[in-house]
Amino acid sequence: MRICSLLPSATEIAFALGLGDQVVAVSHECDYPHEASNRPVLTKSAIHQKIHRSLEVDREVGQRGGDIYEIDEKLLEKLKPDLILTQELCHVCAVSYTKVKEAARVLNADTKIVSLEPTNLEEIVDNILLVGRMTGRLAEAEKLARQMLQRINMVKEKAQTVRHRPRVFFMEWLQPPWAGGHWIPEMVDYAGGVDGLGRLGKPSHRIGWDEVVEYQPEIVVLSPCGFETSQVMEEAHVLASYEGWEKIPAFQSSRIYAVDASAYFSRSGPRVVDGLEILAHMIHPELFPENPHAKAMRMVPKELVL
Repeated sequence: MRICSLLPSATEIAFALGLGDQVVAVSHECDYPHEASNRPVLTKSAIHQKIHRSLEVDREVGQRGGDIYEIDEKLLEKLKPDLILTQELCHVCAVSYTKVKEAARVLNADTKIVSLEPTNLEEIVDNILLVGRMTGRLAEAEKLARQMLQRINMVKEKAQTVRHRPRVFFMEWLQPPWAGGHWIPEMVDYAGGVDGLGRLGKPSHRIGWDEVVEYQPEIVVLSPCGFETSQVMEEAHVLASYEGWEKIPAFQSSRIYAVDASAYFSRSGPRVVDGLEILAHMIHPELFPENPHAKAMRMVPKELVL
């Protein structure tokens, strides 16, 4: 089978199921595992490569109406894939299903286009099973699903014993501020916290800073979509543009953290379970003393936000 994966999480799933040798092309954002970087790239972003700051990216996306990706139709036709993995969940995160369908008009009618659209952790596991069924790797998918669910349940059951569930603000974009959605509020809940600003199963959304101050979060997680930990730290200074930090418990107790959003939170693939374990350590270090990925989480110094 010849597979084109236009979604980083789908690429991770394919390789995790042992399908790496059948992946003939990926998107420009598919960087894990490392072998994926050696595949032909089918997409590119229309946003200028020099634009990195969150406010500039937000403005550029707004000006383009969210349509920021392009597909190399000639390469797609040349590769003649049997299966294309894409998504319809977020037009900003990756090339949309609609755009892929338009580009696929040059292909054989037998080419299957599968849109992966999970909105919670359980549906992420279901997507892995779906890819397994479609590619003849159901046994491998079932094994991976069992392992993921076991780890999810281990965190969930342990966190149910906590007496206090701190208020968490999961900040999915820094400027302007956005609150996390889809599986993020569920992750916070399973890890023993409360996400009162995010919308479970719904897209992330822009939020007023006054709402954040009023919410009084005890923990703030900086996880701008697509950013690695080092990039978040470089961008964290923009938080100083917001007033009222001294009123926020997370600031008072130095519990503002930058995380590797790209690897462990933004992508709906196998590593999202690692993200859950990172969150559990962050929210309840007394219960989860080990951080499975120390480099994926850094405390943000107070001076960066004042």
